[in-house]
Amino acid sequence: MIKRRKKPIRTCLGCGQEADKRDLTRVVRSPEGDVAVDETGKANGRGAYVHPKAECFEAAARRHRFDAALRVNLKEEDVERIRRDFERLTAQSAATGR
Repeated sequence: MIKRRKKPIRTCLGCGQEADKRDLTRVVRSPEGDVAVDETGKANGRGAYVHPKAECFEAAARRHRFDAALRVNLKEEDVERIRRDFERLTAQSAATGR
């Protein structure tokens, strides 16, 4: 009998829907306290997940859910920097079809 591994499920901070971890974009707070979009999905640190859609990112940012999930107080300039990185990553994914 072969055991099948469960797919890791995460909840989107923007819309609240559960999805496969690989279908979501991860934002991570490193052990040093830096917050950034995790392009690999494997960076060391505390992570928060959103669908690769602008609506989900904006909902999570507007409701300060990144702050709570990452246990950090983000300034507006931090959110803007993360937003630019998120948009760049989602544009690259759309261009490559991933």
